Amino acid sequence: MSDATPDEVMIAAAAGELAGVRTVFVGIGLPNAAANLARQSVAPDLELIYESGVVGARPTRLPDSIGDPALVSGAAATMSMRDLFGGFLQGGRIEVGMLGAAQIDRWGNLNTTVIGPYDQPSVRLPGSGGACEIALNAQRVVVVMNQSRHTFVERVDFVTSPGHRRPDGSGERPSWAGAGPTAVVTQLGVYHFREDGEMELAGLHAEVDDETVDAGTAWAMLRAATITRLPGPLAQTLEAIRRLVG
Repeated sequence: MSDATPDEVMIAAAAGELAGVRTVFVGIGLPNAAANLARQSVAPDLELIYESGVVGARPTRLPDSIGDPALVSGAAATMSMRDLFGGFLQGGRIEVGMLGAAQIDRWGNLNTTVIGPYDQPSVRLPGSGGACEIALNAQRVVVVMNQSRHTFVERVDFVTSPGHRRPDGSGERPSWAGAGPTAVVTQLGVYHFREDGEMELAGLHAEVDDETVDAGTAWAMLRAATITRLPGPLAQTLEAIRRLVG
């Protein structure tokens, strides 16, 4: 893994999930860095779409927020949030939605609302913003987040963005919705989802073992039939990430 930090490992791996993709709905934080890295490397035709109403953003630096003026210069179009969500997202024109979360469960349900009971939480988080709409309407969803027993939980404290099933394992995605979460990228590995909607380990980052994955998961994590050993970021990739986030 050379001298890459856990965040840099995640950014590089998440960018790889966008190879060949044309449209991505970008969240702020690690997903923002990953999408901008992908546009500079594995997906040069990638159109970055932000919920503030910017389509085809080509920022010259990493945007600080969805309202950053850097998003507008060179963008293909700007429009109202109503037109963006109605015409692009709900219209099925977004290939990948890239999201972060404070908690995720085995079914891919995401929590960005509260930690603890909703009425008396120990932490109140930013909430949904456009995340719920992205999770439902993007053709597929890639989640980028840190992994520990506090984040990979048996049951999320609040379902902000729905995954494949309810937290108790019942139900299924609406027939009109997109495919939902297809990949989760953490500092430990990359996870995919089985046909029944449950998460499974698909790839391990360099120097990470099965025991570390189990120690960072609050349920019995399933394993894919073949688990890939993922290479660390190349030197030029690390340089590009550090230029972006520096």
